Amino acid sequence: MTPSTLGTLGIDFGTSNSAVSWANHGESAQLIPLEGDALNMPTAVFFNAEDQCTHFGRDAVSEYLSGTEGRMMRSLKSLLGSPLLLETTEVNGHAVSFLDIVAIFLAELRERASIELGDEPTRVVMGRPVHFVDDSPERDALAQNSLEEAAYRVGFEHVSFQLEPIAAALDYERRLQRESLVLVVDIGGGTSDFTVVRLGPEHMQKTNRNSDILATSGVHIGGTDFDQKLSLGQVMPLLGYRHLGPEGREVPHRVFLDLSTWHLIQWQYLPRALSQAQNLRTNYSDQKLHQRLMKVLHQREGHRIAYEVEQAKIRCSVNDAATSLDLSFLEAGLSAGMAPGDMQEHLAAQLARTVACARECVQRAGLTDSDLSAVYLTGGSSALLPFQRALQAAFPGVALVEGDLFGGVASGLAYSK
Repeated sequence: MTPSTLGTLGIDFGTSNSAVSWANHGESAQLIPLEGDALNMPTAVFFNAEDQCTHFGRDAVSEYLSGTEGRMMRSLKSLLGSPLLLETTEVNGHAVSFLDIVAIFLAELRERASIELGDEPTRVVMGRPVHFVDDSPERDALAQNSLEEAAYRVGFEHVSFQLEPIAAALDYERRLQRESLVLVVDIGGGTSDFTVVRLGPEHMQKTNRNSDILATSGVHIGGTDFDQKLSLGQVMPLLGYRHLGPEGREVPHRVFLDLSTWHLIQWQYLPRALSQAQNLRTNYSDQKLHQRLMKVLHQREGHRIAYEVEQAKIRCSVNDAATSLDLSFLEAGLSAGMAPGDMQEHLAAQLARTVACARECVQRAGLTDSDLSAVYLTGGSSALLPFQRALQAAFPGVALVEGDLFGGVASGLAYSK
């Protein structure tokens, strides 16, 4: 790639995965390799306490799963718009805020792009969901402002934003031969976003595309929420979730909810949280379950459990068949199952809300299903088989078109003006 001063870097800073693309003015966008030949990278940071190094992406996950002592951070995007973003945490003897960690990750993306381009990009278009935070314009604005601050902090001179589903539409448009009305469905790690947009070769040269956007909608449900439900349904009962104590009451739920939520796991390792979990012992009839819970917390295995749930979800969806989670790191021979029926049961309510949001978007546009040329899928979680089946049932007869699930948004961002 040969960068020009008119070029634009597109950064899709995702809850679960991130991607980066580059486009010179008037040229096709190119995704930038971030880890070897991989064109996307898990949004993960691992602070290695043994050698004081910082690891990113797959390398971060690998270091953590190998048992290296340190701090693992994932789903950083979920903290945008939250007061937790400015909270500090200790990393290798230093207090840093979670906004600092967001900036550290963005700086790494910019550095890797600079190496590939041979120059430091100064202009960036960042992706954003339709709603960072549901039903709170103030917190939504705070989320974008925080991400903008982080981008300027790492050296970008021109920072702008584009809605992620619109970016995906701009990428898809490059493959169309005629005008089309398309429902763009972007299911990411933290949000589900929808846009009905008019696309086609004759629209591509427009400077302002506002008139082509017929409606947008979004809901704060994504892949990490699916993971949480599956973890609560299939794994957390092995630690005491829904377990009835001596007095016939369930063990308090808070610790299990946080342990199954990527961006909240680290809080359960703090001394106060450990003390609260230890005090739950009297709420258990089966002390073996409590011992497992405390082992997870003391050995900081929460992220490993979350990773195993995520991988089992992917296997179950791809193969449309039952799989198992190996939990032998907690107890010899311990495992949990996951079958298509389990996914359907645990995710039914969230899938219904997500699909209803898609239907609402089409209604806002004043269209019927027969007006749509296609439903265009992007975002890693849009590949989830139960979701695709629910979406197809809601839009019978409309073609589902699967785009570049992990790179389409980033490519479209580089086309944004």
